[in-house]
Amino acid sequence: MISLRVTLDQWKALQAVIDFGGFAQAAEQLHRSQSSVSYAVNRLQEQLGVQVLQITGRKAELTEAGKILLQRARQLLNDANSIEQMAHHLNEGWEAEIRLAVESAYPTDYLMQALKQFDQLEKNTPVRIEEVVLSGAEEALLDGRVDLAVSPFVPQGFLAEELLQVNFIAVATPDHPLHQLGRKLSTKDLSRETHVIVSDSGSKGLDSGWISDNRRWTVSSPESAFKLISNGLGFGWLPEMEIQTEIKENRLKPLPLKQGLNNPAILYLIYADIDQVGPGTRKLAEILKNISQQ
Repeated sequence: MISLRVTLDQWKALQAVIDFGGFAQAAEQLHRSQSSVSYAVNRLQEQLGVQVLQITGRKAELTEAGKILLQRARQLLNDANSIEQMAHHLNEGWEAEIRLAVESAYPTDYLMQALKQFDQLEKNTPVRIEEVVLSGAEEALLDGRVDLAVSPFVPQGFLAEELLQVNFIAVATPDHPLHQLGRKLSTKDLSRETHVIVSDSGSKGLDSGWISDNRRWTVSSPESAFKLISNGLGFGWLPEMEIQTEIKENRLKPLPLKQGLNNPAILYLIYADIDQVGPGTRKLAEILKNISQQ
């Protein structure tokens, strides 16, 4: 085992001297005597064999070596504080990790907002995110891989709350052959062109609904579908919220279908075990609900 000569308390004393402008100020902030702070810093220098402070006039300043060492020490102190906070929150019942399955059609902006808000709680609880499509979230729940899921399907035996409705809209680039017909489009019109579909990430294979078996691209995520469609390689249904900018800037254009232009889907928030929900999982679920309802 590695034997450490310098303690966290000594690094903390050095940091306080620099951050608060001197030994007296550091002592006041640390609620210690000035002599004890001075002793801690001097002992640190002796044990390291490196001068970290130099006196310029009446002010203690870092040497070049001191600047490098204190920079690393700050991270060390932050890490130590994080470990103590994590231990405290684990003692309170907070999970060591939260496992979240998210349907890929869930708005990316909403998910990022939720994670930022959760991160600001400073609970130091990591979130493992599994991006899924169609029955993927349902399968993750049934397999016990996740604590919380956002899914368009609710497995039998699970309780769910409606989170939000996602509207999928049929689009293609403005120069796509379908837009050149100049009329309402039928299924027969669509069957002559390549359809871009997103494959089910679960084992059920729910990637049905394509217009033609012979003319299709199958991808694993809406992002990949967006890239293909945006490059004129086919048409498809994409989450309307994610392509508002492209439609506004006329980079993508809704298809003039006779019917089926919009395909709404309800996404649900589902706990893996409603009776054993940890405080972290419950808080993350609350944040997701608040953002989605706004």
